[in-house]
Amino acid sequence: MTTPVDPAALTADLIRCASVTPDEGGALVLLQGLLSRAGFSCTRVDRAGTPNLFARLGPKGAARSFGFNGHTDVVPVGNPDDWRFDPFGATQEGGRIYGRGACDMKSGVAAFAAAAVDMAGNLPDDGAIILTITGDEEGPATDGTVALLDWMQTKGESMSVCLVGEPTCPNTMGEMIKIGRRGSLSAWFTVTGVQGHAAYPHRARNPLPAMARLMDRLASATLDQGSAHFDPSTLAVVTIDTGNPATNVIPAQTRACVNIRFNDLHSGASLTEWLREQADAVAAEFGVQIAMETKLSGESFLTQPGPFTQMVVDAVAAETGQTPVQSTSGGTSDARFIKDHCPVVECGLVGQSMHQVDEYVDIAHIHALKGIYARILNAYFA
Repeated sequence: MTTPVDPAALTADLIRCASVTPDEGGALVLLQGLLSRAGFSCTRVDRAGTPNLFARLGPKGAARSFGFNGHTDVVPVGNPDDWRFDPFGATQEGGRIYGRGACDMKSGVAAFAAAAVDMAGNLPDDGAIILTITGDEEGPATDGTVALLDWMQTKGESMSVCLVGEPTCPNTMGEMIKIGRRGSLSAWFTVTGVQGHAAYPHRARNPLPAMARLMDRLASATLDQGSAHFDPSTLAVVTIDTGNPATNVIPAQTRACVNIRFNDLHSGASLTEWLREQADAVAAEFGVQIAMETKLSGESFLTQPGPFTQMVVDAVAAETGQTPVQSTSGGTSDARFIKDHCPVVECGLVGQSMHQVDEYVDIAHIHALKGIYARILNAYFA
């Protein structure tokens, strides 16, 4: 029987690893050692300089494989002088641990690793626990969880279901889990006209009024009224750049970018087509050229409420006394990649301090999260 793992102590050890994207910082080495000693089969699945760890407890190809996913990379600390404590010191004060990654999401990784280790020796013969931990969630996210899933496919490894340990609660522990996420699409527009003298606008073709019209059309559009599990889709104009320092010159070009967070009534392809139609209409109206580039960060997805989601809800309620809302709010996460592999739910801590100066986690919440994950594992393998 393995010795129970203290998830708060493991969180502190992970915080002391300065794993700012893309540096591994020793975090995955630490976890691999812990998991290997508990009987996990561990493999580093690094790709293109991105560190990743795959760990499995139980037989390959098990009929029931419960997966956990998370990341040990963190965002930069900013100005260290703005911090009360060493960002990588894991200082404890007032029942909290302070440090970069304390909330997002070394505590989540520590909680599910601790719960998984405690299951060693108690798995049924047809059961396995799989941990996929990446160092590329806060970065480009091209060679992290995606690389792990690609490797798993080539090796015949699979998860029946997966739980992502990202922070999911806005204010209080246990109030929310995520059963889906909105999609995210960014579009960059370049409007090209004809440069000229501001005193003779008829000799030029000003791209700025065309861009203003296009941005107004996009920002004023109602994309939808929401759907059964999603709020209405949103479009935000995030930048308009011309870079013209002269007051007597009509510029030849101007650029802008918008970001759309969309629900399950749309796809990246349908929104790209709509954006192109809007740009073409404005280009024809103003007699300018409008080039467009898009980047799809992820499609919207939903894990339909059912036995798996209810298992997570019941575990959270039993551990915290609060029945969580099954939400699809927020930004994107690596769940957007996992949803193509198996059903996925996100369940984690309160996210109020993530990416902030003096990021912290309540120690009691780390233990509660381990308790939630342990309840889920016990229920799944019962």
